Amino acid sequence: MTGADSAVASAQASHGSRRSVLAAAALYFAMVFAAGLILGPARVLWLEPWLGRTLAVLCETPLLLCVMGVAARLAPSWAGAARDGISLIAIGLLALGFQQIADLSVGFGLRGMTLSEQLALFSTPPGWVYGFDLVAFALAPLILARHVKAPQPEV
Repeated sequence: MTGADSAVASAQASHGSRRSVLAAAALYFAMVFAAGLILGPARVLWLEPWLGRTLAVLCETPLLLCVMGVAARLAPSWAGAARDGISLIAIGLLALGFQQIADLSVGFGLRGMTLSEQLALFSTPPGWVYGFDLVAFALAPLILARHVKAPQPEV
């Protein structure tokens, strides 16, 4: 293999690696967001009137963490993403970016909230819990997927 062939192969592998990281981030986001779409209305409609906002968010958090754990392990495998630290943190941060775009869109579109109103939520106890959830969401692929055995290609 010549130097040029090696460079082309390296560039193709890098492109495939970036694509698999993006696919893993999208899958990870979609799985956790789908769970949030189910859990969020249940929290708001049933738990918050009964327990108050902070306790309702605290009740939802363990369920979301479980979903994050499963999704953080499955998404990189399904997308064929590398298990190195850079790829896994990229998956978490890209998924967090997707999640924030979706969250802001829901706030603007469905709830009629301004950006300042959405940011002000972080200064409340439920907002602190939510902030913890966001950090866990971003770091879960790095923490949990690193030791999952990658699927072996069929020979």
